[in-house]
Amino acid sequence: MYVPHFNAVADETEIRAMVAGIGSAEVVTTGADGFPRATLLPVLWDGGTVIAHFARANDHWREISDGAPALLICTGPQAYVSPSWYAAKAEHGRVVPTWNYSSVHLSGTARIHDDPVWVRDAVTRLTERHESPREQPWAVTDAPEAYLEGNLRAIVGLELTVLRVEGKAKLSQNRSEADRDGVVAGLRASDDPGSRAVADQMHDKT
Repeated sequence: MYVPHFNAVADETEIRAMVAGIGSAEVVTTGADGFPRATLLPVLWDGGTVIAHFARANDHWREISDGAPALLICTGPQAYVSPSWYAAKAEHGRVVPTWNYSSVHLSGTARIHDDPVWVRDAVTRLTERHESPREQPWAVTDAPEAYLEGNLRAIVGLELTVLRVEGKAKLSQNRSEADRDGVVAGLRASDDPGSRAVADQMHDKT
């Protein structure tokens, strides 16, 4: 991932919070035909490992051998930035459109787990992660056991050992304060939730 120094996110706590907030990633590996394969999966990054699971019917997992290189792309809010929002437009007009976004790339080695015990634990941990903030959280054990076992047989687990972490937040850090203020105002006036989320991220970065 191309990361100019002013867009780099170096703090691991911040990067982990970005991944946790996004909650999913495009899992990219090389297929048997040499072309990339990608599947969007819910993910949980714990320590040096990411866990997820594929639908058994998705042939992607069958092409992943133990230790195969893999890339997980976690993409946060993104938005078009109009040059008309820059204060610099009125000053000299030397402005162009751009795109603001945040992203985390996790690279490492993958392993498939076709083991009901491992898969149940992964599903339980993912469920607890997303249900815990709820007033009445749903638990895996709330489902009838026979029904649960049938659903667990329909998925296989994925484990990624993380070897490289790259974080990027492209939020107009290279623009003047007046230009950034104009972008924040423009994004917040949008009806698009993603644009407003980018505006909030820009505000938090100031």
